[in-house]
Amino acid sequence: MTLLLKNRGALLILMLNLLLVFTGIGLIIPIMPKFMENLGITGGIVGLLVAAFSLTQLLFSPLAGRLADTYGRKKMIVIGMLIFALSEGLFGITSSTWVMFLARMLGGISAAMIMPAVMAYAADVTTKEERAAGMGYINAAITTGFIIGPGIGGYIAEFGIRVPFYAAAAAAIIAACINYFILPESRAVEESASEAPALEKHQSGGLLTQLRYAYREPYFLSLIIVFVMSFGLANFETVFGLFVDQKFGFEPKDIAFIITFGSIAGAVVQATAFSWILKRFGDKRVISVCLFFASLFILLTLFVHKFWLIFAVTFVIFLAIDILRPAISTQMSMVAKDQQGYVAGLNSAFTSLGNIIGPIVAGFLFDLNINYPYTFACMILLICFFLTLKRRAMQGANTAL
Repeated sequence: MTLLLKNRGALLILMLNLLLVFTGIGLIIPIMPKFMENLGITGGIVGLLVAAFSLTQLLFSPLAGRLADTYGRKKMIVIGMLIFALSEGLFGITSSTWVMFLARMLGGISAAMIMPAVMAYAADVTTKEERAAGMGYINAAITTGFIIGPGIGGYIAEFGIRVPFYAAAAAAIIAACINYFILPESRAVEESASEAPALEKHQSGGLLTQLRYAYREPYFLSLIIVFVMSFGLANFETVFGLFVDQKFGFEPKDIAFIITFGSIAGAVVQATAFSWILKRFGDKRVISVCLFFASLFILLTLFVHKFWLIFAVTFVIFLAIDILRPAISTQMSMVAKDQQGYVAGLNSAFTSLGNIIGPIVAGFLFDLNINYPYTFACMILLICFFLTLKRRAMQGANTAL
């Protein structure tokens, strides 16, 4: 599908920036098990580090979403990328646990500033008919970064276990410069400030107020699904490197290979077929099917032992996740209307809630038994699957009436 973009070049630049940033994030994935092993950090601490990232993302996401609506998307993206660069550089130079937590919290702030602004930007430059394709391109850039990042990181680590962190910081600085000097603002700042959508009292309040009254929003059930989905997926992703490292003795290059090629299909689908899939089957059905297959194949991970089977199972999991995430984003964007930043911020906040609890649970379950996190992740994603079925049944009943 060809996007009728007034800012086609802007979307391409945004994709390039996200590619650089998420390549930087992907760089560190294959070396984390060895890095934590060298520092003597347990699975529980790994879970807490991931949760610290998500906690700050949760706290700042609603505010960042409102700021993106008021002061423009570009400012939030540039500042967020600079904070991300500081976070990765700080993580790379330290051996102190408390500094690692500080670095992860800064990373959470950067994510809170970047992602709602990016999703709002994509919504600004696409029509409703183009929205799925636009979200697919954005997520394809993110997925591609994850694809090439671990592969590059596995080889960069040969020069030093901390070098991938420095490379991630450098990628973020380059991305920030490209955004600042080349990327145009999707909405004039004057327009954003003077014509910002009127918000209800609870929408303009603090984080706790927004979460407390989220049940009033027409997309509340979608937010619950986002939370449960994020919780389950975080169980899988947080301990993946540790799981295959301890159970199968995989080296960083092995982990990089599985993640890289396991994600290729997702990026291809997002960039080429995602819009068609959503139009052909509908966002609700796509979300339900992806949740079911993700839960099933996460469970199968516990029963495979050969390398090619592990690769095949992981391939399906990554494909389901890579279709699921843009489907959720597209669904939320369709109901956001002129509050794209606000809704994207709430989406990010509920994602963060799941990402806070999920890694903590996964880390401590991993310390008890390496199979427990994946068993629990399967159960949680199945619950989310049944929630989507219930929502479809309720909406079908309302339509019949």
